[in-house]
Amino acid sequence: MPLLDGRIVMPPLPEGRVLPVITAPADVLSTACVEVDPAAPDVVQLAADLIVTQRVSPGCVGLAANQVGIGWRVFSLDVTHHPKARTTHGEYVLVNARIESSSRNEKSREGCMSVPDFTGDVKRASRIVVRGFLPVTGEEVVLEADAFEARALQHELDHLDGFVFLDRVAGAHAVYPRQTYL
Repeated sequence: MPLLDGRIVMPPLPEGRVLPVITAPADVLSTACVEVDPAAPDVVQLAADLIVTQRVSPGCVGLAANQVGIGWRVFSLDVTHHPKARTTHGEYVLVNARIESSSRNEKSREGCMSVPDFTGDVKRASRIVVRGFLPVTGEEVVLEADAFEARALQHELDHLDGFVFLDRVAGAHAVYPRQTYL
């Protein structure tokens, strides 16, 4: 398995481009994404683009393909520097990922680049096992995550299934205007 010291070892990717992020209520965000070949050149380029776009977006810890207008089951993630992260598998992209198992739901606040004006309280599993594939090589990855990384993974997988976090809040009482700090 492509893990080194608990981190996913990503294969080399081409140079990425910064892509515009789509905001709700765009149809692509509410449509389930399709599985793709992890080694296909367009998928490999998308993986590089997701990482670059995520890196230049302040506060962004994950980005799904449909958030940049592409309906494929591909997302990037990196919670390495987030203060609530306990586990972290580094910076990575997974293709055709699915949750294998989950446990212990907890409620916590979430935000999203595709819903820039609001945050909301969402119940999610605090421990999950995810199975997916690396771009370029198509190597299978099975990772166990908890706390914030588990939440971030579920958030991105929801995107790939056509949901934004607002679809998961208990009601209007659990949605808040996003705080802006000067």
